[in-house]
Parts: sequence; structure tokens; C-alpha cells
Amino acid sequence: MLKIQELETFQRFVRLCAGRTGQLLNKSSLAVECGITHNTAKAWVSVLEASYLVFLLRPHIVSFNKRLVKMPKLYFYDVGLAAWLLGIRTPQQMETHPLRGSIFETFIIAELIKSRLNSGVKPSFFFWRDNNGNEVDLIIEQDAKLTPVEIKSGRTLTHESFAGLEKWCALAGTKVAGAALIYGGDESYRQKEIKVVGWKECGQLLR
Repeated sequence: MLKIQELETFQRFVRLCAGRTGQLLNKSSLAVECGITHNTAKAWVSVLEASYLVFLLRPHIVSFNKRLVKMPKLYFYDVGLAAWLLGIRTPQQMETHPLRGSIFETFIIAELIKSRLNSGVKPSFFFWRDNNGNEVDLIIEQDAKLTPVEIKSGRTLTHESFAGLEKWCALAGTKVAGAALIYGGDESYRQKEIKVVGWKECGQLLR
């Protein structure tokens, strides 16, 4: 394990990582904000990964003739720890926090990864984003098929909530093995060809 000599700086680094959970990981930007070198930021991210505090979600390689974002996304395994590092202490603070959506996304993806690992299966999870900002939060790859999953923290959904999934499914064609949207509500139902799943039932996607 890498020796951490500047403990105060490292603690600040971890808090800055919490502020980036569910977002693209730009190590250069993180290094500048923390006042460390790029190599140190890279090494410290590796320490957090090795300690099972964070994990990186890699971009999916399927391009559909589009230029793709190549940076990974950073997530915390323990969403409670991430919230604590961000100074969130109550449910009321969470409701209005500007990172509420990213924290909810962190929770859902971390729980799906833990479910796979607890079943003895290595997760084959990715995300997809092109340079035009089109994105799908999670791509589950299994048996040469892809399941796109969109994650919304809101308790109600609008037509726009499904736009990203519909666009990706149109591009992917026969590679799609169903699409899903996990949201902050409780009711599960189908919206056309998309399975809408309340957050408490998100584990059913892996069955």
C-alpha cells in the first residue's frame, strides 16, 4: 500500500473524490484542485480502489460511428461515506443537495455491483457517452447482449426521462436485451419497451 505522508492533503483528496462521485474522473483537474501532481492523484486513486472505497466504471467501446468519451466515471462503494464526506447529515439535506442525482446513481450502481460480486460473478458493467452529451448511465453486458439502464433520482418521470434510452436502443438494434430505467419512486411498470423499476426493486435487473 502506498505510504500517505501528507495526511491532511490526502483527506482533502478523498473529500474532493466524494464531490465527483457519479461523474467523469479527470485526474488532472483533481490534482490541480488538491494541489498535488497528476502522478500523485493517479496513485491515490489506485489506493482508494485497492482499499475498496471507490471503483471506476469504464466507458463501453461500442461507438455506433460516434466519438466517445474515454474517461472512466468514479463511484464510491459506500454511498453513506460519500454523503458524510460531502457534509450531508440529514435526509432533508439530501433532498436539496446539488449532487443528489449523482449520489442516487452511485447508490444504485454500487448495489448492483455488490449483488453480482456476492453471487460470485464478476460484473461486466460500463457506461456510454458520446462527445455530443448523449449518455446511458449503465450498460450491463451479458451473453453477448447489452442491457442499457438509465438512473433517475426523481420520484416522477416525464417523456424526456426516456429519451437517452430510446436513442441508444435505436442505435444498438439487435444488441439490446431489454432496457430499464431505475428511479426514486416505488412503483414498477413498463413504458413501451422499457422496464421502469422502483429503486427498492433494482436487484431484479440481475435475475
